[in-house]
Amino acid sequence: MSPNEPGRVMALDVGERRIGVALSDPTRALATPLTTIRAEPRATALKRIVTLIRDHEVTALVVGLPLTMSGDIGPQATLVQQFVDELRQVIEIPLYFVDERLTTVAAERMMIDLKLKPEQRKARIDEVAASIILQDFLDAHRQTSE
Repeated sequence: MSPNEPGRVMALDVGERRIGVALSDPTRALATPLTTIRAEPRATALKRIVTLIRDHEVTALVVGLPLTMSGDIGPQATLVQQFVDELRQVIEIPLYFVDERLTTVAAERMMIDLKLKPEQRKARIDEVAASIILQDFLDAHRQTSE
């Protein structure tokens, strides 16, 4: 992927109950939390993602892959891969996996630093984690093209 490509990039932090969604700006420099959607029912979640992609003119999708600390694919990463297999059947844009180890921890720490109340943190943790995944992806691709 080239950062010079037009269009926004969207990131997903896929969990069993919730999916955090983040969106880049049109220049692909900055990631912002967008929303959190329910992971079930699956058909509804997939339809919502397709709608977000269309509405925001997204041209690439990034999905966090929760590898184990040793870098292996564990049960949670397998669940994410199964979700992505279904997602690939309903989208036509490039999809990239990103190692997302510790992003939820970083998101929680960031929200504590911002003095958000526990109920506010719970409501936004997934979309903030998605924005960290996306920002890491955008930064890595910007550095490789400079």
